[in-house]
Amino acid sequence: MKIKLKNILFISILSFFIFSCESLVEDLNDNPNRQTSSTYDLVLSGTQLGNMVLQTGEITRKTGIFSGQYNGIDRSHLLYNNYNVTASTFNAEWNNVYADVIVNSRVAEQIAIDNNIGGITLGIIKVVRASAFGTAASLWGDIPYDESGVPEIENPAFENQIDVYNKIQLLLDEAISDLSSGIGRPSQGADLHFDGNPVSWIEVANSLKARYYLHQKDYVNALSYAEAGISSNENSFVSIHGNADASANLTYQFFEQSTRGSDVVVSDFLVSLLDDSSSSPIVGNYTGNSKSNESHRFNYFFRSSGASYIPQTINGFAQIDASSPILTYAENLLIIAESQLRLNGFDNGLSALNNYRSFLNSLFPNSYQPLNETDFQTGGVENNDNLNPTDALLKEILEEKYIMLFGTTEVFSDIRRTLSDVNSKVNLTPNTGTELPQRFLYPQSEIDRNSNAPNPIPGFFEPTQINK
Repeated sequence: MKIKLKNILFISILSFFIFSCESLVEDLNDNPNRQTSSTYDLVLSGTQLGNMVLQTGEITRKTGIFSGQYNGIDRSHLLYNNYNVTASTFNAEWNNVYADVIVNSRVAEQIAIDNNIGGITLGIIKVVRASAFGTAASLWGDIPYDESGVPEIENPAFENQIDVYNKIQLLLDEAISDLSSGIGRPSQGADLHFDGNPVSWIEVANSLKARYYLHQKDYVNALSYAEAGISSNENSFVSIHGNADASANLTYQFFEQSTRGSDVVVSDFLVSLLDDSSSSPIVGNYTGNSKSNESHRFNYFFRSSGASYIPQTINGFAQIDASSPILTYAENLLIIAESQLRLNGFDNGLSALNNYRSFLNSLFPNSYQPLNETDFQTGGVENNDNLNPTDALLKEILEEKYIMLFGTTEVFSDIRRTLSDVNSKVNLTPNTGTELPQRFLYPQSEIDRNSNAPNPIPGFFEPTQINK
């Protein structure tokens, strides 16, 4: 993991040709009364851009294929669909994590410290760094942490996955403390997500803590932090996009500008969960019922492309200027619902799910009614499989996460975490063979350059420590 210092400051800006960086960061320094230096502002914005590319770019198509949400039908994506992957398949995503986010975040932090800038600005960069580390730990397992992104360390040590999660939690605690200080807000426009609003960032930090506790099946802490997490859809952690081709939504760029719908389509399985028409690719797989009309959500997420479906690039999920989800209010509400059910029983889980459904109905009016206990009894509208009511409710929550978290890596996290929930998990059929993928392979770039890379290298179907 050798990264030259002279390339650090501008690596994110120069490498993200898919963004119109000038339009995103123009007028960063118009307010001379803010404390932050322009150099820090630039690296802060570049780090956030790097994280947007990491969290919403190609990584979502790879995890989507491994989670049964996308089908790769040609070229390299057909190989991914057949689980024909090699170490080099994941070079770009590893580089996104470490070169584009971790390195730049450490530079930004050092510039802030050197200029006696603390508080909110440091908190923001720590939340972004935690987001990148959390994604990497989930996908690869053991990863470099303490020694990563330090230019003079060419062979950073890999650390145990659980230890990394614990350190991420401490980093987020530090971030919350910094964000609560009331000082050091970055210059207007430098923070591309919330313009330096510490309240919004504290909520995101708490929701990240909840997400990572959920990864480890620590439902007590997941519930506690989710309840202090993202409190509205407006405070969701999302990438930002514009109407220009170069600043367009990354999914839009892939399917419309690169015309890669010939390489990847939305899976029949996912489409059929929301399609009640006679032309559904899997008739009978529809999750709607007399209390859930999925037609509006179907049209928001998908559009037809020949005989298949791709993400809705015209007037919905992946239109040119649509924001892309990184961590949303919907995910936070569903973490609460699942954790309440597992910890505090059916009634609390159902109440939390209905809170989520009320929000869902605000997005798609007149589509979702509250559910009651009878709906989960045998023969109820949410229990066609003769499950006990608690399993039926858990199945409904996990299906909702599978649908609503489309376009994020969290679907892959959930699929692996819930394999032991035999009655309630989302029932995916492997694309080939009998096993579902369990991790990203360590990239060839790291194996070749870092003498501390794991040996032996774990395989594609070998669970990471938290999922064993």
